[in-house]
Amino acid sequence: MPEADRDTVCISSQVGCPVDCKFCMTALMGLERSLTAGEIVGQVLFVARDNGIAVENKQFNIVMMGMGEPLLNLSNVLKATRILCDPKGVGMSERRITVSTAGIIPRIAELGKAHVRPKLAISLNASTEEMRQQLMPITRKWHLKDLIEACRAYPLRTWEKLTFEYVLLGSVNDSDADARRVVKLLANLNCKVNLIALNPGPEIPFETPAPERVAVFQSIVRRSLPCFIRKPRGLDIYAACGQLKRNSA
Repeated sequence: MPEADRDTVCISSQVGCPVDCKFCMTALMGLERSLTAGEIVGQVLFVARDNGIAVENKQFNIVMMGMGEPLLNLSNVLKATRILCDPKGVGMSERRITVSTAGIIPRIAELGKAHVRPKLAISLNASTEEMRQQLMPITRKWHLKDLIEACRAYPLRTWEKLTFEYVLLGSVNDSDADARRVVKLLANLNCKVNLIALNPGPEIPFETPAPERVAVFQSIVRRSLPCFIRKPRGLDIYAACGQLKRNSA
């Protein structure tokens, strides 16, 4: 994902995903297998080589937000991070790597204990327990209130903020009341919020909200928290966030 001032590579930690979020095409695949640390690092090196990018450049970022739930492959994710950050390996900074989870609470605590670790992003996607259970069945095992407590306990480094990601689904979780509840949920956390208007796909029973609705939601959250709208990339080839799925045999 090239920008004027930086390059970002979105990589996968698994083939498919076991988490079954109802707005995500990858979930329709189920889980095929987890990737090795070498395969995770290999994605970065392949994209960098193919695009002439200097991986050690301070303006190069990695987000583990592709296929899979990274915290269900945590040992390989942490091993890959150590390789990427080792001066004798790739030589990147931890500040340039982010891992995203649907909320595997025990693994969040484990991640926080790692000596070398990426930044943490949490997929929130709902402002109530009931809605999150409908959209993200994982909440039936790891509840929203416990997730927020795990975030409060997470050992942030001095330069670090938590990121909360929120996929906006038209007329489902994008109301003004939802925005106000998000602010209340995240009160007193050192965090920012990234909004993602749904990237649609076959078999996904939700609609993308109008840009005006996204802007209003952002304006409410921004009164209390840093809040950004994530620009979609790869919509034309079904490669945007939530669209990663093999569509042929």
